[in-house]
Amino acid sequence: MMHLVSTFFLVGHLRPAPGTWGSLAALPVAWVIHALGGAWAFLVATVVVIVLGWWAIRRDTEGKRDHDPSEIVIDEVAGQWVALMPVMIGAGYAGVPVLALWPGWVTAFVMFRVLDIWKPGPVGWADRRTDAWGVMLDDVIAGAIAAVIVILAAALSHGVMML
Repeated sequence: MMHLVSTFFLVGHLRPAPGTWGSLAALPVAWVIHALGGAWAFLVATVVVIVLGWWAIRRDTEGKRDHDPSEIVIDEVAGQWVALMPVMIGAGYAGVPVLALWPGWVTAFVMFRVLDIWKPGPVGWADRRTDAWGVMLDDVIAGAIAAVIVILAAALSHGVMML
């Protein structure tokens, strides 16, 4: 059971680039959660994925040399959902279908993957931890930075940040 959670129902076994597959698989699930319960349901689901994912990672890597095997992608799901949070909240606030904000989806996906791979600053700090929180935390931080970029890109796109 823990392996199913930590690999996001075995998506983490897809090759190449399992982290990218995990992030991609997170998108339609995010849409379904938002469609069923709105931004609040998505926020709750994100918190549940972070906590349950940490627990699954801890259990799945217990006693193993590799504390962050490539097939574990629940952390990418959590980070991707954090990156999508402004899109989900924005859709609710604007009263539009969440898919109408597709540029935000693209920005969240691309920026999260770039930050997760590049691991700048605090993302790299968390990645250097050798425990389950480190595995989860680097993606959550990358997602938070990507979320800020999504907000800035939306503000720029909508003319709020006129130069």
